[in-house]
Amino acid sequence: MPTPAKVAASLCAAAGIFAAGYLANRRPAPVASSAVVRRVLRYACPMHPEYQSDKPGDCPICGMRLVAKDAGEKADPATGDPPGMPQISGATQQLIGVRTDEVRRAPTTYLLRVPGRITVDDARLYRLLAATDGWIRELGQNTVGTFVKKDQVLASYYTSSLLNASQTLLYAMTANEQTGQGYLGAQRTPTAFSLLNAIDSLRSLGMSERQIEEIQRTRQATPLIHIYSPIAGFVLARNISPEQRFDKGAELYRIADIGHVWVMADIFEQDLRFVRPGALATVRHDGHGFTARMSDVLPQLDPESRSLKARFELDNPGYNFRPSMFVDVDVQVNMPAAVVAPADAVIDSGLRKTVFVERGGGVFEPRLVETGWRLGDRVEITKGLEPGERIAVSGNFLIDSESRMKPRP
Repeated sequence: MPTPAKVAASLCAAAGIFAAGYLANRRPAPVASSAVVRRVLRYACPMHPEYQSDKPGDCPICGMRLVAKDAGEKADPATGDPPGMPQISGATQQLIGVRTDEVRRAPTTYLLRVPGRITVDDARLYRLLAATDGWIRELGQNTVGTFVKKDQVLASYYTSSLLNASQTLLYAMTANEQTGQGYLGAQRTPTAFSLLNAIDSLRSLGMSERQIEEIQRTRQATPLIHIYSPIAGFVLARNISPEQRFDKGAELYRIADIGHVWVMADIFEQDLRFVRPGALATVRHDGHGFTARMSDVLPQLDPESRSLKARFELDNPGYNFRPSMFVDVDVQVNMPAAVVAPADAVIDSGLRKTVFVERGGGVFEPRLVETGWRLGDRVEITKGLEPGERIAVSGNFLIDSESRMKPRP
């Protein structure tokens, strides 16, 4: 019969074996992964992400409603929420007005509309200057804005040298006729030279060829010199009045033929690359359109508006356009196929340009891009995007705020 000491020893041995087996078969409890972070609900301002609160409300800086967001990262990267990429639910996207669009590669047609002003064609502008000192004796009804015909008498003036010059012409004509040389002998006899000198004297006083021929035909000296209109056009300026004295070189009239005019359009320097001499444009005024052709670009840049003057040639047979009239100039610009995106989709910080590419599940990837030309609300993407990708075209600044609140890897 076993003694009590042996029984106690057996019980201790059995307990030790049981404890050893239990410890050998026991597995350690799983340790929480470092990627698992408890979600803590926080509220942040979309425009001032640095301000956060644990309660809903309004931003004390700008007054915008605080937006709920998670303070931590998701445990598993396979969930589609990589660090630095904001994830915005569909309801939140509707709330902040996020819209996406597909990037395409296609040619672009754009109607460039710029302001313009009608001016006179310099080749059709005539300034009538006084050839000598004189006094206005007669003045026709030709105020500013009046249409005058070619060779119409505008005014008549007197000068102290006129009577003597007219008599000299009559004497020279008589002497030349007595020699029988006529104008064909003007280079052979002294009387012919005298006749030519007399005609030149009248020309120097401002007398036209038409009036000189009239003196020769009528054999009568004229007391006045007539001012004739050299063209059919409109009087732009009249600087004389009845009985007015004027000095040599003074501008008496300014007359323009506006059957052909210039349209001076303001082209901004960033748009000048799309417009070249020879380009056709439509000049619009009062609901009507007229075709014009670009002839040149003036070299001067307006420092205030940062624009250059482009000159368009426009036929104006019906005188529909008058000088200083404002018009709209439409130039159609055709660009070759390129990757194009809405200009609002690009956030330009001055140092870099960013777009947000939709990755699915409400995740947006901030991506740096390079841009080329810009026409209206479209911009060329030269690097960073491929056709077929979808990008955010509105609500970008709010997405950018969410992106800045996301921790970077």
